[in-house]
Amino acid sequence: MADRKPIESWLTDMDGVLVHEGVPIPGADAFLKKLRDSGRPFLVLTNNSIYTPRDLQARLRRMGLDVPVENIWTSALATAKFLDDQRPGGTAYVIGEAGLTTALHDIGYVLTDHEPDYVVLGETRTYSFEAMTKAVRLINGGARFICTNPDETGPSTEGPLPATGAVAALITKATGRQPYFAGKPNPLMMRTGLNALGAHSESSAMIGDRMDTDVLAGMEAGMQTFLVLTGLTRAEQVDNYPFRPSQIVDSIADLVELIDPADPTG
Repeated sequence: MADRKPIESWLTDMDGVLVHEGVPIPGADAFLKKLRDSGRPFLVLTNNSIYTPRDLQARLRRMGLDVPVENIWTSALATAKFLDDQRPGGTAYVIGEAGLTTALHDIGYVLTDHEPDYVVLGETRTYSFEAMTKAVRLINGGARFICTNPDETGPSTEGPLPATGAVAALITKATGRQPYFAGKPNPLMMRTGLNALGAHSESSAMIGDRMDTDVLAGMEAGMQTFLVLTGLTRAEQVDNYPFRPSQIVDSIADLVELIDPADPTG
C-alpha cells in the first residue's frame, strides 16, 4: 500500500464502533479522551437522523462517553447542508423526527405539504401509511425525492427494524423515482464533515463497523479506513467485497495509540 500522510483528523461511526445496543464498547472512552486531549479534529458520525446532536450528546453522556455537540455529525445535518447548497430557503415535506426537522429549520427551510420543492425521508419509529401516501403524491406532482440514508434495517433490542432505505424502496416502487441519499455511503457526508472540521481527506481516517457504508464512504472520500469487528461486518465477510479497508482491528481500543498530539505551532 502506498505511503499515507500521518493522520491529523479522525471520523468515527457511532453504533458498532463506540456503542453497541446502548452499552459503550470497551476502549471507546479511552479513544474519545485521547482525541480530546490530543487537540486533533474529530467527528462522531451516524446515519441515524432521529436525534439532534444535542440529543446524541446527552445519550452518549449517560453511557459515560463525553462528545461535544460540535463533534457530532448526522445524516440529517448532511442532508440539510446539501439542500442549503442546492436550493437555499426552499420548502420540504418531511417524514422524520426532530433530528431532521430541526436541521432543516436551522437552514431556514419551510416545512409544508403544499407544493414542496423536496420530499425528505428520514428515520422514524412511526412510519405511517398516510405520510407515505402523501409523499408518493407529492413526488408524482413534481417534488424532488431526498433520503437521509440508505440503511434498509436498523437495530433494536427486539431485532432488526425496517429503516429509511426500506421505506424509500416502497416510495420508489410507487413513483418510479429514485431518491438521492445524502448519508453514508455517499462520500458527500464525509466531505461535508471534513469541511466542517477544516480537514483534508489525505490526512484523515474513517473508523467504522460496516464495509458497505463506513469503509466504502471513507475510501471514496479518499481517507484511510479502519474496520472494527465489534459491529455488523465480520472478518470472514471482508473478502466478499471488491474493496478493502486500510486496516482491520478487533475494536476501537486498538486505535488509541495511533492518535498523536496535534502540533501546537500548526
